[in-house]
Amino acid sequence: MYPILLIIQKGATVICQNLGTLTLLLLALPFNLLLVIPALIINILRSPFQKKVIAKNPKNVLITGGKMTKSLQLARSFHAAGHRVFLVEIHKYWLSGHRFSKAVEKLYTVPAPEKDSEGYCQGLLEIVKREKIDLFIPVSSPVASYYDSLAKPILSPHCEVLHFDPDITKMLDDKFTLCEKARELGLTAPKVFFITNPQQILDFDFVVDGSKYILKSIRYDSVTRLDLTQLPFEGMEEYVKKLPISQERPWVMQQFIKGQEYCTHSTVRNGKIRLHCCSKSSPFQVNYEEVDNPKIYQWVEEFVSKLNLTGQISFDFIQTEDGTVYPVECNPRTHSAITMFHDHPGVADAYVNDSDEPPIKPLPNSKPTYWLYHEIWRFTGLNSWSDLQTWINKLAQGTDAIYKVDDPLPFLMVHHWQIPLLLLANLRKLKGWVKIDFNIGKLVEIGGD
Repeated sequence: MYPILLIIQKGATVICQNLGTLTLLLLALPFNLLLVIPALIINILRSPFQKKVIAKNPKNVLITGGKMTKSLQLARSFHAAGHRVFLVEIHKYWLSGHRFSKAVEKLYTVPAPEKDSEGYCQGLLEIVKREKIDLFIPVSSPVASYYDSLAKPILSPHCEVLHFDPDITKMLDDKFTLCEKARELGLTAPKVFFITNPQQILDFDFVVDGSKYILKSIRYDSVTRLDLTQLPFEGMEEYVKKLPISQERPWVMQQFIKGQEYCTHSTVRNGKIRLHCCSKSSPFQVNYEEVDNPKIYQWVEEFVSKLNLTGQISFDFIQTEDGTVYPVECNPRTHSAITMFHDHPGVADAYVNDSDEPPIKPLPNSKPTYWLYHEIWRFTGLNSWSDLQTWINKLAQGTDAIYKVDDPLPFLMVHHWQIPLLLLANLRKLKGWVKIDFNIGKLVEIGGD
């Protein structure tokens, strides 16, 4: 009888979670419409007088990750430069609100690569052929990065693929091999140990080693990736044995470095940085403001040059008080920090052309980016006048990463179409979630994508 009661209680919790969130979004809808409808009317009235931009060498561009803001940002940048843009997502996210952007010609869907890698690659190939794609830019989810590398040799005879080969992607995406490679290249990196059994951690001599450590899953995990528990500590054995560490799912034990955390995005061609941005890291990575950090730039420049990389590469760094920088993670894919280029006219050219010119960076007067619905949620947790002032200043000095006056529909459709439909799907399945990520355009679920 007791297990049945637990199931009923869990089901009721899930129903309340999904219905309650849907109600809150419905209450926010009128305010969203007040932002979107006037902008739409103004755009309709202005459209006959606007000159259409045509690139000198216009390209058809295919961008994956169509549910994510970073894909929308790239689509807008290429569209503004006179190119045609097509988005791709897996079937689950056919409802992407970005398909309503004026920058997007069409959104296609393909099978989820981890479930049908051949269908995924063939789906991309069909789109490339049908739309005569010139440039393929994967804005990958963590799971899809490797599969986009597998698709590279299939797509390359038909278009340029701005992505790494499979062996490079695996090396960069693995927190252990990344640090090993960095040291091999003569660059700084934290100490790191490859863990396939919890007993390895319990047998480790922390006293002799003298450093603090944190545990990270090599396989992307949207939930545990935010756990920065420092080892060792009293009662550590119970904590460690609960983690899903195994031969099939290895983890790393990485040296804990004390300092300021930064995140970067770089678009590189033939070992040269063409586009670069750097921001102090923020909770849940939904606030970005450009900072000039020469030491981080120098580290990235040396890394990509020595490996002669072509693609998109993002790092998380820790910089200590003495100025030393340590890479703690690398993502061989687009970073959401690219939203800082929301008003830069040179993004498309940086992706398309080789050049010896210095890389482009966010404009000096460019506003920092945030996601308004994330900020509204944070508002409910403010507990002091100082916090409120900081929150107001952040909104006043920044700009929403999705909303754009001359392209307002995605702001409406992400928040009041895409997310509600995902909530309704979870309600139907009696499935809960950990949080809503408006930036990535999904519900973060335990064991999810």
